[in-house]
Amino acid sequence: MNNLGKVKLLPAREQVASILRKAILSRELQEGQEITLEGIAELVGVSTTPVREAFQILARDGLIKLRPNKGAVVQGINEKTIRDHYETRAVLEGEAAARASAEGVDLSAVDQAYQIAEKALEDNDSAEYSRYNQAFHMGIWEAADNEKMKSLLSSMWNGLSMGHKVTEEDYAKISIYEHKKILDAMKAHDGSRARKLMNDHIIRSMKNILTRFETD
Repeated sequence: MNNLGKVKLLPAREQVASILRKAILSRELQEGQEITLEGIAELVGVSTTPVREAFQILARDGLIKLRPNKGAVVQGINEKTIRDHYETRAVLEGEAAARASAEGVDLSAVDQAYQIAEKALEDNDSAEYSRYNQAFHMGIWEAADNEKMKSLLSSMWNGLSMGHKVTEEDYAKISIYEHKKILDAMKAHDGSRARKLMNDHIIRSMKNILTRFETD
């Protein structure tokens, strides 16, 4: 593969924020649970600096409450929290996909991320798939050529949105199929179709995560 250098992943602070956001939205981290800089840093294998920056991102989003010198406490979430998050992502990512569909836009990084993710899925390599699932989306944000949009989407990334009713393998198979349709629409310069497909992709993720509320 000749373009490996083009694949980009999120900065460390946003990757940590993504891990924690996913845990909060999926309720693996419960309301009132305390988290510390040192504990999270050890858990995810980074220094405390990106964890501190990730805490600030999540506090701004209302997902945690900072405690000076004591880390943070997880805030409560409800269905509206989930819907607000994903519906905003759907609007922004749909627009990014539409912009990336324009004539002359270089989609090689997006195409490469898709191919590597597809191979990872065939090899049952979930960690590699997760990395290049992220790279696929980030490649679209880059191709959209709007720094503010890219910054907002980076700060909202939450990784694979697992619910109760789908396995990780099945989720990935559905996701990669949808990625192919989005990529094909962008290559065909069909911005309207790319926008709708991306919107549907994100809303499906929202519905998956909302299954965790069905037994409440």
